[in-house]
Amino acid sequence: MAELLLELFSEEIPARMQAKAEADLRDAMEKALKEAGLKWKLLAACSGPRRLTVSVTGLSERSADVKEERKGPKVGAPDKAVEGFLRGAGLSDISQAEVRSDPKKGDFYVAVIETPGRDATDIIAEAVPAIIRGFHWPKSMRWGTGDLRWVRPLQRITCVLDGAVVPFDVDGIASGNQVEGHRVHGRGPYTVTGWEDYSKQLEGAGHVKLTRADRREVIRKGIQDVCAKAGLEWIEDLGLLEEVTGLAEWPVVVLGDMDPDFLTLPPEVIQLSMRTHQKYFAVNDKKTGKLAPHFIVVANIDAADGGKKLAEGNSRVLSARLDDARFFWDLDKAKPLEEMAEKLSTIAFKAELGSLGDKVERVAALARELALKVGADPALAERAARLAKADLVSEMVGEFPELQGVMGRYYALEAGEPAAVADAIRDHYKPQGPSDNVPTDPVGIAVALADKLDTLVGFWAIDEKPTGSKDPFALRRAALGVVRIVLENGLRLKLRGNFGDAEFQLAQLESNQQIGENVVGTKFSLGVAEDLLSFFADRLKQYLRDQGQRHDLIDAVFALGEDDLVLITKRVEALGAFLGTEDGANLLAGYKRAANILKAEEKKGALPDHLIVDGALIDAGADQEIALHQTLGQVRHDIEEPLKNEDFGAVMTELARLRGPVDAFFEHVMVNVEDEAVRANRLALLAGIRDTLHRVADFSQIEG
Repeated sequence: MAELLLELFSEEIPARMQAKAEADLRDAMEKALKEAGLKWKLLAACSGPRRLTVSVTGLSERSADVKEERKGPKVGAPDKAVEGFLRGAGLSDISQAEVRSDPKKGDFYVAVIETPGRDATDIIAEAVPAIIRGFHWPKSMRWGTGDLRWVRPLQRITCVLDGAVVPFDVDGIASGNQVEGHRVHGRGPYTVTGWEDYSKQLEGAGHVKLTRADRREVIRKGIQDVCAKAGLEWIEDLGLLEEVTGLAEWPVVVLGDMDPDFLTLPPEVIQLSMRTHQKYFAVNDKKTGKLAPHFIVVANIDAADGGKKLAEGNSRVLSARLDDARFFWDLDKAKPLEEMAEKLSTIAFKAELGSLGDKVERVAALARELALKVGADPALAERAARLAKADLVSEMVGEFPELQGVMGRYYALEAGEPAAVADAIRDHYKPQGPSDNVPTDPVGIAVALADKLDTLVGFWAIDEKPTGSKDPFALRRAALGVVRIVLENGLRLKLRGNFGDAEFQLAQLESNQQIGENVVGTKFSLGVAEDLLSFFADRLKQYLRDQGQRHDLIDAVFALGEDDLVLITKRVEALGAFLGTEDGANLLAGYKRAANILKAEEKKGALPDHLIVDGALIDAGADQEIALHQTLGQVRHDIEEPLKNEDFGAVMTELARLRGPVDAFFEHVMVNVEDEAVRANRLALLAGIRDTLHRVADFSQIEG
């Protein structure tokens, strides 16, 4: 068994591309070896700022011989059939084929194709250049006079099998057995024979941590150590940790100092400037829990002075960045939010829906309407909505778009606005992702819902909906945001009514000629509203599926026409729990049987709209028929109160009483008898089962 080592060494690979490239190279090598008929015990890959590496252990030294039999035409078949067979089998003459007999089909030709195995060296020498030339990068480049494309200029290819070089050439780069270490601490080159030798030399004298996991752990431990020594707390940033893991081959954690005067800036500004421009980690003072005048930088060099000069240099760079931020901050504070908001009318939102200023007017009016429904002060909700987008024209948000809303809150507080208004300005964009919190203050809830509903109703009114994977206006995120805000705050809102409120604001602005002639707000018909409600149903499915609920149960409840998301969720949860029991599963089977019989009868001819059970005929029927009729009547009566109180667990308990009588009825009673009156009466009983269960959900939508 052999061992293969492949390293592709280049100039710096962007950190965001390394993990994907590592996985792609591993998959490509695995596919190539498998298709060539080689076997192995372990295939692993790693990546770093300048290299992609694959190691394979327990590799076959040669692929197996392959013998294939290919059946051909009958003896005496037309010449063209024989010629086609010869071409496909790679034979030059029919005499090279064997003739075999079949008792039923007679004599026919068979080509026996024997393909000898190949040495692993030859297979690898052919596979690696193909992998390199066909490798996909999100962005790639060419250099020199060659035609090879790589993420950055490829400088060296190391490929050894059992210590010997696998010879090949890619665009003038010949394979070899040497590797390069850290630029400063141990450049090399080093001659390697396999993974063990490779990792020992590079991680030793070469000063290169080869795997992402090792570099990540070195950085994490280094941060913990410097923080513990200085009485600081790391503000954990896993995204930045992943990025700097791909920036340093030999990571060294250094603590730097920041001018304390910059702490007068909002902490989000300082953290974002550190993160975005410098790739620094921010830290809190352990005693106060507030941002400390320090930062953590991950260097790619182990400096002789312990990183003192390096920290000083980074501090100067950070000061320059924060000086710019302070200039923006002071400039923005001198300008009232109302003055900023006036500029929104000059910014396009969507041609058919007017400017950003037009949207603000609609959202403000809708937020005032929603405030009464969510327990907020209407005046505060309207005020917050009018100021919510103002910071989009601020200097700070122009520099740091990620701070939209956040800076608006600071500017509002500086201007003396109520805290509820300031917080709503910050929170109205929430939630911006699955891990983001939803607004919980009533004013913030009203503005966030108004903003999202206005966007959704507007785009549905102009018939611009997400298609496939395309969603340029993040409408799926907006709808999911509404779902989360409503459910996580337990809000009892009727979606259709709020669609109408949002559409009314569109129509009002159109009639006042505040929007261009292309506005189609008045075309928000009932059909469009139902289509938007269906879109919300899909988002609710996504949300509840993440909570462990079944999508078909959501369809079953939505089929009742309900648009109160909290009530829908209550029904879905109770229904899911019920169907997980033996009684629930068997009652569903009974329902399906009843519904199928009724459906079959409808195909023969229309059933009466209201099938009425004749008590006299029931009394003359079978015991099981009588028992079902009595139990059905009791259950219908007994579910009314819990339905009214939204106690769906109690409703399911009552429905469970039907299981036994329904099973017994189908076991002992024939529905389609010759007596028309008895038959109609029994169909009425089945309709009673169906209609009773439909008080909770449309069971026909449930799988199983």
